[in-house]
Amino acid sequence: MTMNRRRFLQVSGASITAAFFAACDSQGPEHAQRILTMAEHANEHVERALFRHTSMDRAAAGARAAGAAFPQYYVSDSVPVWDETVRGPWTLEVGGLVERPVRLDLDALTRLPRVSQRVNHFCVEGWTAVAEWTGTRVSELAKLVGVKPEAQYVDFASFDDDYHESWDLASALHPQTLIAYGMDGRMLGPGHGAPARVHSPVKLGYKNTKYLVRVQFMAQRNGGYWSDQGYEWYGGT
Repeated sequence: MTMNRRRFLQVSGASITAAFFAACDSQGPEHAQRILTMAEHANEHVERALFRHTSMDRAAAGARAAGAAFPQYYVSDSVPVWDETVRGPWTLEVGGLVERPVRLDLDALTRLPRVSQRVNHFCVEGWTAVAEWTGTRVSELAKLVGVKPEAQYVDFASFDDDYHESWDLASALHPQTLIAYGMDGRMLGPGHGAPARVHSPVKLGYKNTKYLVRVQFMAQRNGGYWSDQGYEWYGGT
């Protein structure tokens, strides 16, 4: 997760664009789509090779926290808010290819081993923001439920208009991948994904599902809200 690595991936993305236009000019859009798919798979292979489970992101000592200026994104028409009068108490379902599926309310989630980390948030649009996130590692959830060996992917699903994104298991179990319920010393607010969200500096922002309700361990990946619309599925930083 270095600037050199991100620059390399930007160059790789440029090569995909070049391939796309070359294909469109020669053999038409169907051929271009095949070229794009092949190039994306090649880029993903490179990103996986560059990924290091022990590589840790740290915000620069002099970097100012974004605070109230930290952007708020959601896909619903208005800020999603969990309404207990309609939905009942919020819970996080953790299941799929696991030995002991569970449902955790917010109190149970906050009783799990807690970490806080001041890290960068990398957006696909090119900006970076700093915040301190508090929560429990996805790896703690994995231990709690007993993930089965055949699980290779994780899907993070939201109550924000059925938003979801799937991850490779190695990235989900990275030490800095959190189920976060706190930001900058306070509990998450609605604009940033309350009651809980995924946050990790190892993935671009669109992979960090907010308004979380389900964590599903799977044998196969199943795309995602933005991934299904042409954004890179792997989405590493």
